[in-house]
Amino acid sequence: MYVKSILDEKGRNVVTAGPQLTVRQAAVYLRDNHIGAIVIVDRNDRIAGILTERDIVAAVAKSGADCLDRPISSVMWANVHRCGETATVEEIMEMMSKLRARHIPVEKDGRLVGIISIGDVVKAHIRSIEREAEEIKAYISR
Repeated sequence: MYVKSILDEKGRNVVTAGPQLTVRQAAVYLRDNHIGAIVIVDRNDRIAGILTERDIVAAVAKSGADCLDRPISSVMWANVHRCGETATVEEIMEMMSKLRARHIPVEKDGRLVGIISIGDVVKAHIRSIEREAEEIKAYISR
């Protein structure tokens, strides 16, 4: 299964923000949208960074509540690992495991077109295993 299939099924909506948003505002976005990451984009919808719940927790642990009024650009990851729509579930699983990342933005022609979470990957992997089991059962019962 490919990333494109996952995005076609779940949708391509990604919560994004500009780098001037404060950490406090980002925390509210995360809570209100029930998500674990915000992709930071520039004016041309190009990926400029990513901010996750873990990044906020790390910033608070390091700097205290003062960090909440700083721009997210001060705590976001600017070196964002990303993938294309042709990446396979297996490739994304390996990438997430190796990088210890729970969210991978997806881009096409240099522009953000979606995001894949660890939950998306696990669901796709489970569906694939279930489909294979059904095919084996059908083959055996012939």
